Amino acid sequence: MLNFLFPEKNDAPGVSWLLLAARIVFGVLLMSHGIAKCLNFDTLAATFPDPLGVGSRVSLMMAIFGEVVCPAGFIAGLLYRLALIPMIFTMCVAFFAVHGGDPFAARELALVYLAVFVLMYIAGPGRYAADTLIARYIPRRLR
Repeated sequence: MLNFLFPEKNDAPGVSWLLLAARIVFGVLLMSHGIAKCLNFDTLAATFPDPLGVGSRVSLMMAIFGEVVCPAGFIAGLLYRLALIPMIFTMCVAFFAVHGGDPFAARELALVYLAVFVLMYIAGPGRYAADTLIARYIPRRLR
């Protein structure tokens, strides 16, 4: 389990720089959506879509978690794969449930994020991530 959370695999520097750039670009872009939700929380709380049946306010809080808190971990490469799970879930809900009946153009951005996050989950964080640094200090016998 620890090896999954804190991979020690040393990627080639070029690939790791590319993964870092992708983490920063897509993490910041997703955070901008979440920060906008935070800034308008009181206005959105009453009318935010509730596709999971947990209430509009809770749905909004879950969306903010998946769009602000998790991207921060994603960008830093800290608990990278765990951070990606709510991000992927949020994009699935946006694509399939919230915008499910909308034209494809309205759903396209959620699909792009979803594809990038799934691919980044598979690729791992790369060499330049907090998880990679942490992995160096975990004794091999615990892996």
